[in-house]
Amino acid sequence: MKFSRLFALSLLAAAPLALAGCGESAAPGEAASGEALPMVAPPAGTTWSQKVVTTEEGGYLVGNPDAPLKLVEYGSLTCPACANFAADGIEPLMSKYVNSGRVSFEFRSFLIHGPLDLALTRLIGCSTPEAALPLADQVWANLGPIQDRAYANQEALATTNGLPENQRFVKFGELTGLYEFFAARGISEDQARTCMADFATLEKLAKLSEGYANDDKINSTPTFLLNGQKLDAGMWSQLEPQLQRAGAR
Repeated sequence: MKFSRLFALSLLAAAPLALAGCGESAAPGEAASGEALPMVAPPAGTTWSQKVVTTEEGGYLVGNPDAPLKLVEYGSLTCPACANFAADGIEPLMSKYVNSGRVSFEFRSFLIHGPLDLALTRLIGCSTPEAALPLADQVWANLGPIQDRAYANQEALATTNGLPENQRFVKFGELTGLYEFFAARGISEDQARTCMADFATLEKLAKLSEGYANDDKINSTPTFLLNGQKLDAGMWSQLEPQLQRAGAR
C-alpha cells in the first residue's frame, strides 16, 4: 500500500501498510556450517551491545559493525511473535553472541499494522539510537494494553484524517495513550509530540517499510536474515542453533 493511500484511509490502528503477517513461518533456508569464529574484543571499557548505530536501511544495528555474522530481524512492534522473540532471545543474543563480537544484530521495524506500527516506530526513534531497542522491548512487554488502548476509540481516530499532515499523528498519539506510555520511559510528551509532528520522517519510515515488502520480499514477522540469507526461524530456539552452525560458538 502506498504511503499516500494510508492517509486516504481512516487512521485505524489495524489498517495494514503492507501485505504481511505476524508470526507466520519464514521462508526456508539454512545458515552455512563453518568453523568456530574467534571472539573480537570491543573498544576498551565497553561491550559490543552498547554500540548502536542507525543504518541506511532504517534499522538499528547493535554490536561490532564488522562482525562476520550479520543478523537482521524484520519485526513488527505490534507482533506477538516478535514480542515472544524479544522476551526469550534478546538477552542471550546480546550477552552470548553480540558481545562476543562475532555477531551484529540489526532490527528493522516492518509496519504490518499501519498507523499504530508507524507511531510506535517513530517514538522508539525519538531519543538516541541506544534507547530504541530497549524501548521496543518495553512496547513488546506491554503489547496487550497498548493495543487495547489504541483500538478503544476508532471513531475518534478516524477524525484525525481531516487534520493537516503535521497534526494527524500528534493527535493519534494523544488518542492512543502513547504519550503517557513513553513519558514513563524517558520520552517527554513535548519531545514525543515534536517527533509525531515530523511528517517527513513518518513518510520516510513508511517508504522504508514498503521497500522491505517490495524489494526485500519480506512477508511475515519476525523474519531473520543471516549474512543476507533468509533463515527458517521464527523463535529463539530455532535461531540460536543456526548462529552456532554458522560459527558463533
